Amino acid sequence: MLFLIYLLLGALAGLLAGLFGIGGGVIVVPTLVFAFTLQGIEPSVLMHMAVATSLANIIFTALSAIHTHQKKGAILWHLVRPVAVGMLLGAFIGVNTAITIPGHILQGIFGFFVIYLGLKMLLLTKRPASKNLPGVSGMTIAGAFIGWASAIFGIGGGNLLVSWLVNRGVVMQQAVATAATCGLAIGLAGATTNLIIGQNVAGLPDYSLGYIYLPALIGIILTSAMAASVGARIAHKLPAKRLQQMFAVLLLLVGVRMLTTIFI
Repeated sequence: MLFLIYLLLGALAGLLAGLFGIGGGVIVVPTLVFAFTLQGIEPSVLMHMAVATSLANIIFTALSAIHTHQKKGAILWHLVRPVAVGMLLGAFIGVNTAITIPGHILQGIFGFFVIYLGLKMLLLTKRPASKNLPGVSGMTIAGAFIGWASAIFGIGGGNLLVSWLVNRGVVMQQAVATAATCGLAIGLAGATTNLIIGQNVAGLPDYSLGYIYLPALIGIILTSAMAASVGARIAHKLPAKRLQQMFAVLLLLVGVRMLTTIFI
């Protein structure tokens, strides 16, 4: 039954990865928290396992989404390079930050974080890109901050990066494609770091690779890559404004759900 949940979760995460340029973590993390709770996994490692497994999955969903977006010519490679470098550094620091925060506190921060992003996207106004995009060093610094925050919450960076790019005048479809590409850096750095620091941690279940839970990861991977390609194709058919509104509503729903599991 739980493996079926992982398969369905992979399909949904992949679809969102392609559609919104996110790694799927905003859906994967809370769903894994629910599934791991049903399995009776130790609360002390549960949230960290959900984040680590989500980061590992981002590698596969990002690769699939990149392939489709590249065929559409939507990836802004001059932005990808400096932002991705910053995200790699930030992700390494973020993972090491996350393990120092108790799981329930991390979950609460995650909930408030995505609600903030959702409200920001709903109120977002487009401004000319030429006046708002920083230079290479500025984009690297922005990437480092996004990587740090994303690794803490187990997301691919698309949530922050899409908001940041659109707020600086980048067309929504190009922001989605660029964020999906940069998300690969988060996945690689975050998954590798969680694999290393999770060695010999007490309370981890069998078939764990560090903090990464392999049965969940395999189930998600089996369906996520194909779904990410479908989502990317849909993204290029939707009006930019509608895509932005859908993205904002998704973030608000996920944030509220995460908070209700703590306080109710």
